[in-house]
Amino acid sequence: MINRELIRIKIVQIVYAYYQNGNKNIDATEKELFFSLSKAYDLYNNLLLLMVEITHLASLRVEVLERKSSRVNGEKPNRKFADNRFIAQLEGNKMLQDFRENQKKNWDKDDSFIRMTLDTIEDSDFYQEYMASEEDSYEADREIWRKIYKNILSYNEDLDAILEELSLYWNDDKEIVDTFVLKTIKRFEEKNGAKQELLPEYKDDEDKEYARKLFRKAILNCDYYMHLIGEYARNWDLNRLAFMDVIIMQIALAEMLTFPNIPVEVTINEYVDIAKLYSTPKSGGYVNAMLDNIARGLREEGKLLK
Repeated sequence: MINRELIRIKIVQIVYAYYQNGNKNIDATEKELFFSLSKAYDLYNNLLLLMVEITHLASLRVEVLERKSSRVNGEKPNRKFADNRFIAQLEGNKMLQDFRENQKKNWDKDDSFIRMTLDTIEDSDFYQEYMASEEDSYEADREIWRKIYKNILSYNEDLDAILEELSLYWNDDKEIVDTFVLKTIKRFEEKNGAKQELLPEYKDDEDKEYARKLFRKAILNCDYYMHLIGEYARNWDLNRLAFMDVIIMQIALAEMLTFPNIPVEVTINEYVDIAKLYSTPKSGGYVNAMLDNIARGLREEGKLLK
């Protein structure tokens, strides 16, 4: 689940904090990097559990209506959403159950948010269409939750506020993790039952080693990268550049010069996007021009062979 986009962002944040912190301990900072990455995986699992908790409340509501209906011999309520097969499979998922048993946080204290979210779901057009449809299939059950997540739980300010209170690490992770949750919903298949695989924390050991190596190279070769930035800054005083821009270029150069299999254009594009998000309005264009010029110069000197 933890992909290189998330790793790059975390390393930019961690390296920035490393220089802002007077006690520069590279080993401790590396531990903090991997802890923050593990918290992103915790967020992924907690967001999966949120869907289960919302459905639990829907089931309780239906049970209340069923009791009322039985007393007056009224029409039985529609249990379609409460008995959603995708959610039943998700709740029984072995990997998610293991996470739930080991975690310390849950959604018990956020029942007002869950009630409000279920109200929003029940008022939505796609929920009404789902409940009225004669289609009764696992695929329809899975699709309604894809729509709910995409339209109600993504970019949700109330949810963002709750997550920020639960963990300081989650404030910047939600947007990326949302894409992983949606990918997981899409990948679920009824035939896999409780053994359906969730996304692993790391795709493979290579990505974990990429994070470790990129972080250490960015710090240990800092003087050389600062030299390159200063050399190509031309008329710019290095001290006048936005500190975050310098950090972003430092890490981009570490990636550019350390990982021969990553195309230079990919590296530049990734860090330009980070600059647009985390630095000044003009940073994207400036970082793009600087990295492009440095890469061109290094190629001419034979120091960059890709």
